Amino acid sequence: MVSAKHLLVLLAVPMSVTAARAEPERRDFGVTADGQKVDRYVLHNAHGTRLGVLTLGATIDEISVRDRAGHVANVVIALPDVAAYEATPTVGSVIGRYANRISRGGFSIDGVRYPLSADPTAIVSHGGRKGFSSRVWKAEPCGTAGCRSITLRLHSGDGDNGFPGAMEVAVTYTLGADDAVRIDYVATTTRATVVNLTNHSYFNLGGDRAGSVDDQRIQIVADSFAVVDERRNAIGEIRAVTGTPFDLRALTRIGDRVTSNDPQMLLGNGFDHNFVLTKPAGEAIPVGARAWDPASGRTLEMRTTEPGVQLYTANHFNGRQATRDGRMLRQGAGFALETQHYPDSPNQPAFPSTILRPGETFRSTTIYRFGVRR
Repeated sequence: MVSAKHLLVLLAVPMSVTAARAEPERRDFGVTADGQKVDRYVLHNAHGTRLGVLTLGATIDEISVRDRAGHVANVVIALPDVAAYEATPTVGSVIGRYANRISRGGFSIDGVRYPLSADPTAIVSHGGRKGFSSRVWKAEPCGTAGCRSITLRLHSGDGDNGFPGAMEVAVTYTLGADDAVRIDYVATTTRATVVNLTNHSYFNLGGDRAGSVDDQRIQIVADSFAVVDERRNAIGEIRAVTGTPFDLRALTRIGDRVTSNDPQMLLGNGFDHNFVLTKPAGEAIPVGARAWDPASGRTLEMRTTEPGVQLYTANHFNGRQATRDGRMLRQGAGFALETQHYPDSPNQPAFPSTILRPGETFRSTTIYRFGVRR
């Protein structure tokens, strides 16, 4: 097993440098079922790294990076067309207004109940039906020479899917010269509301034609995780990872853990849990996770301002959805690192608050940095 210390040597392998384009490429990607045009933008850096973004769902559909031999491949799962993204709207997209789950069919703020479902026992996932992942966002590519970023904006009206307050949301994607993809989220509201934004990309460091991620290694910088019930919703209990298959504090082969008979792993049918990140004092955006693919040498370092990360091992893929390159997606085809506040925080008083009030600004940053380990 490779230690975190050794993985930090993961600095990019030199390769021939090509001229980076000064502005994003844009092309038509298709039209939604209700007739809205979807655009695709691609950012480049001098290493040949590419970042592809769709206006539908503010979706990342490409992060193409090199392996130890210099071969470039897409390390996020991408779907073939607009219809596929509408049918499976969480692949690569921004999730909102509230990422993960909210129980009891809704929540209360200042004594006022806000139902998100007519069923008071319902679990509402990822913002409900037609959440942010299903909307067409407005794109604003950076116009400055040499700038490699794009901002996507969305207006969410008061009462949208039951959530109070008119909300303005902006998500900025930046591709760094160091092969880092930075995501900056900003949101404001006209009434007190709850907000929890994340990106739901599925990573496979082996590349877009690789199979399962079972042989890839994962490390989560977390001493504890949120316990879930039979509906995979957090129950308010935070449990130490020590002595459990959720102890990922050192790089660990994913396949060695998802087959555990631990009751929590069985409930999730694999990893589908929020890890409580261990945050060292003094670091504005500390490391939250690392991953490594021994076969290709590709590495991933995740940093975030968020208190948690949901590790999800694509447990629902069942061979019915094709990727852009024609493979059928099966369980374990990728892993998601959804940086976030904790699931069901609006109904769990012991969890960090997700309330946003008028006059306040929600800000969150996540960085996924890619490299190669020889």
